[in-house]
Amino acid sequence: MGAMSPWHWAVVLLVLVLLFGSAKLPGAARGLGRSLRIFKSEIQEMQSDGKPSAETTEAARELPTAPQPSPDPADQATRSDKKTA
Repeated sequence: MGAMSPWHWAVVLLVLVLLFGSAKLPGAARGLGRSLRIFKSEIQEMQSDGKPSAETTEAARELPTAPQPSPDPADQATRSDKKTA
């Protein structure tokens, strides 16, 4: 009683085709597939949030470090003036 027999599935399929038309069903299935792929990628991204991947650690190693800017002498003069005041 609880399981759906093949006849039940055939009736459900027939009702879907009658309601939505055979032209719209492939587009709906395509949209459902895309949204499931996006959902799956987001879940994987959330699970790997705290773990650095091999790609990101390699990229971080390859990036050169930026040289620290040397302090401006004019800026140092104004700082020393503020300290004495």
